Order: sequence, then structure tokens, then C-alpha cells
Amino acid sequence: MTRPGFYEAVSPAPPVEPGADEARRWAIEELSKPAYQDAQPDWLTDLWRQFTDWLRSLGSGDPAIDSGVAVPAIGVTILVLIAVAVLLARPRLNARRRRPAGDDVDADPSVSPAEYRRRAAAAAARSEWRTAVVEQFRAMVRSAEDRTVIDPLPGRTADEVAGQLAGAFGSHAAELRHAAGIFDAVRYGGADATGSDHAVIVALDQLLDAAKPDFGQPAADRLALPR
Repeated sequence: MTRPGFYEAVSPAPPVEPGADEARRWAIEELSKPAYQDAQPDWLTDLWRQFTDWLRSLGSGDPAIDSGVAVPAIGVTILVLIAVAVLLARPRLNARRRRPAGDDVDADPSVSPAEYRRRAAAAAARSEWRTAVVEQFRAMVRSAEDRTVIDPLPGRTADEVAGQLAGAFGSHAAELRHAAGIFDAVRYGGADATGSDHAVIVALDQLLDAAKPDFGQPAADRLALPR
């Protein structure tokens, strides 16, 4: 007779069969161990691998590219091209940032040249010469836009208008620059205007309205660079 508690046979426990949620939790815990994390490539390496795989998938037939020898050279070339594009674009972007805020002509495309001329004449009748100069210059711009001499362009400055119109009316380039200077001085420089200033722009507006545009000027004369 075997004494109680002495070398009693113990039956093996049945295997544990986890449910779906428990199995998922075990898998997450296992994969989160450092041994698995260290084996994962970093994001840059993975991105580069995807890029090289894409290049090889093009099927160029070039053994150098297909073997991966020329892939780094292609990557360097792409980076150089991007850097060159940034360097070329930076001067123009910086020039636009240096432009003072609110120095555009602000000619509303929904307002007709005739309406701007009416406003200018009304202001002149009240001896409000600053308003008369501004509205008359805008009338000149809107007239050129309506005649498709220049395209409507929000944010265009008086100097840019003068440069573009000079490409179509080359014989009046000096008058255009002078009118742009009057507009800027009155509108943004705080200068006083006179009846003579208004008369100068009225005369130029009438000259351009009656003239036939000639687009034979070089492109550099038609476009004023951003300041």
C-alpha cells in the first residue's frame, strides 16, 4: 500500500489553447521584444530599398542598374537636380518676399475702364487729385486688359504694368514709366497730387486707347522683374 503523498503519479495537464484575442496579444508581446525590433530596417533604409526595387522593376536591361551598382549614382543625381532647382528659384522667391505689402495697382477686373474714368473725373471735379490719379491709372490698366494687350494679373505693381505695356507701346515707354512713378508716389509714397499729374495720366490713357499695340518688342522689355 502506497503511503499518502509519496511518489504519487501526477497526470500531465492538458495543453493550453488560447482564444483569438489571447493569441494576438501573445504575438504582439513577442514581436515587441528587442531582438525583433533590432532586426527591422530604419525608415530611410526601407524607403531607399523601395526606390531601388522600383528602378529595377522598370526593366532597363542595363546590368549596372539591375545589379544595383548605379543606383546610388542615380540617387545623387536626383539630389543634385533638386538642389539646383532650389538655388534657381530662391532669388525670385526672395525678391517676391522683399516686395512691400500692398503696393499693387489693385485694379478690380469687375470694374470697367469707363467706370474708373468716371470715378477719376468725379474726383478731379472735386479737386481730389490723389484719388483722380489713382482711378485714372487703374482705368488705363483695365482698358489694356479688356483689349487683351495684357492679361489680368492680381498683385501686379505699377512698374510691372509699365514694363508690360512698353512691350506693346514701345514709343510710349518713357511716359509709362513716368505715370507709374506718379501712381506709386501718390498711392503708396504719401505724395500730394496735382491737376497736372492727373492730366498726364489722362493724356497717356487716351494715347494708348487710340494706339495699335505692337508686340514686336523683346520679351525682356515687356516684363518688369519683381522688385
